[in-house]
Amino acid sequence: MLALLLQTFSVTAPVFVMLLLGMALKRLRAIDDAFMNTASKLVFNATMPTLLFLSILKADLETALQPALLAYFLLANVAGFFLIWAWACWRVPVQERAVYVQGAFRGNNGVVGLALATSLYGDLGLSLGGLLAGAVILVYNGLSAIILAIYNPSGGASVRAIALSIARNPLVIGVVSAIPFAYWKIQLPAWVLTSGMYFGEMSLPLALICIGGSLSLSALREGRGPAIGSSLMKMVWFPAVFTLIAWLLGFRGPELGVLFLYFASPTAAASYVMARAANANYQLAAAIIVLTTLGGALTINLGMLLLLSLGWI
Repeated sequence: MLALLLQTFSVTAPVFVMLLLGMALKRLRAIDDAFMNTASKLVFNATMPTLLFLSILKADLETALQPALLAYFLLANVAGFFLIWAWACWRVPVQERAVYVQGAFRGNNGVVGLALATSLYGDLGLSLGGLLAGAVILVYNGLSAIILAIYNPSGGASVRAIALSIARNPLVIGVVSAIPFAYWKIQLPAWVLTSGMYFGEMSLPLALICIGGSLSLSALREGRGPAIGSSLMKMVWFPAVFTLIAWLLGFRGPELGVLFLYFASPTAAASYVMARAANANYQLAAAIIVLTTLGGALTINLGMLLLLSLGWI
């Protein structure tokens, strides 16, 4: 468990460094709101779609394709989304509802989850985790686009508007456009892949710097109720409920371990980017990312300790 704790810290620590860097740069006036708005648009419209496209190309479909595991993971995320939404309709103010729901169900599978799965299970964890992360990206972005469109303060909650918001979402386009290349194993020139990685790898640092620059004590105080509620949903209830259901369905060993790590992963930085693009409360989104990243270092380790002591993984 000490090794797991150190691994979790080694994955989450760079995230906090970038958040703190964003806060420091904003305090020093090296960046301003105009920069953060432009950088967020760049990430949302260009660098992150590129990164998602390339991540789909890298997934080892033949080794990791387990239909039952994949189907359960996708269904669990969809079910979790609607359960959290139902809860939010009862407990969360309308103006905070979309960001609350997105923060509570959308995990950082492609960074934290995949790194931990690879550390624990080696190549098997990398293959399983890569496929699950690639598959769920489309679900995350589609459902996030729906909830953000419905509660968009500018209006536009009609079925047509929601469908258009999904179809035009650059993150969705990045994933969908990669599927034919991955399925038919279409090879791209090495220089294209290298250039794409240079461009796409800017996504996380830029997004985290913008999140850090957007944080303020007043915003955290004003939104602490929804932020804490969404964070607890993401860190505790979501992984507890759906990991238990997975065990009841017969998943054991690495499969159950990877599922838990992915369910328990902190909220993805992309939730901030999408919230800002949709004119939602991006400061609340930033607070949820920070809280789940900080708290996840504890809850993931406690969860793994429990699962190991029970002999489930």
